[in-house]
Amino acid sequence: MKRLFKTYLEKPELAGLILLVLLVVIFEIRSNGVFLNQDNLRGMLGILPETGLVAIGVTILMISGEFDLSVGSVFALMPMCMAVLMVEGVPFPLALLAGLVVCAVIGFINGYVTIWFEIPSFITTLGMLFIARSLTIVVSGGFPPLLPADLPNWLFTSFVGPGNMFRMSFLWFAGIALLTSLMLSRTNFGNWIKATGGFHPAAASMGIPTARVKLACFVLCSMLSGFAGMLQVLRLGSPLPSIGEGLELQAVASAVIGGASLAGGIGTVAGGIIGTILIRIIDNGLVLSNVDANWFKFAIGFLTIFAVVANAWMRKRAKAIKMEG
Repeated sequence: MKRLFKTYLEKPELAGLILLVLLVVIFEIRSNGVFLNQDNLRGMLGILPETGLVAIGVTILMISGEFDLSVGSVFALMPMCMAVLMVEGVPFPLALLAGLVVCAVIGFINGYVTIWFEIPSFITTLGMLFIARSLTIVVSGGFPPLLPADLPNWLFTSFVGPGNMFRMSFLWFAGIALLTSLMLSRTNFGNWIKATGGFHPAAASMGIPTARVKLACFVLCSMLSGFAGMLQVLRLGSPLPSIGEGLELQAVASAVIGGASLAGGIGTVAGGIIGTILIRIIDNGLVLSNVDANWFKFAIGFLTIFAVVANAWMRKRAKAIKMEG
């Protein structure tokens, strides 16, 4: 038992991974083998990067001890800015760069207001949620602009791999996931993020630039959300102002289900991805199992609460055993 609790403390994403395997088995049985067939897997993997990248950013920010509720709005604003610029004749690479700069500015504002004015990030980013969503509609002029026909969509939407199993967007997602995971686990900056979220006063007293660490996490979270929004727009072929609505709550749920602590200091990129996959599996599995789709949000809500309660209990038990030892 002691070894179990120790393992959990070292790898909080394992609980989500076990649940993931369990749900895959259940849905494979209930769908009569359809769940794991190639076409269904290709469909799920095709949209995973769009929510997975947002979850990675939110997870890293939560580890630093902060939240961002504006990611769903940034998800829509970035590709809308890109589309409007391209309609005006701006080349795709420059429009992409400009869109990412917009995301970085939003992330910087979120971080600056939160840190320097000591406002809870929940409030700051809630306000930015409405601001960015409104800007998306204003920039669009009320109508989604038409995307140019000569876009290099193949870089992000083409199917590749054995049996055309993956979209190119999945390769982008995998590369970013690997880089952010290595950053969090193998670099000094990753240690600073965990220390800042784990116990801020101690981190500051050790000389860690906690304000800049949190600011960088806000900027990274916003940029990943905007990039994910661009992936969805290129897949759909139209920058709709309404995309990303409710995505911020799913991203937080993914991070929590994947083992991230609401108090900060604990979590992994892999955990956020596992949480995202769990949500996608539940969404897809309920449909294939002929279960009313209205139960989807109930399942996500229940799973989120269960994850928080289970994580709190496991950590409390682990600390108690450590003190006894």
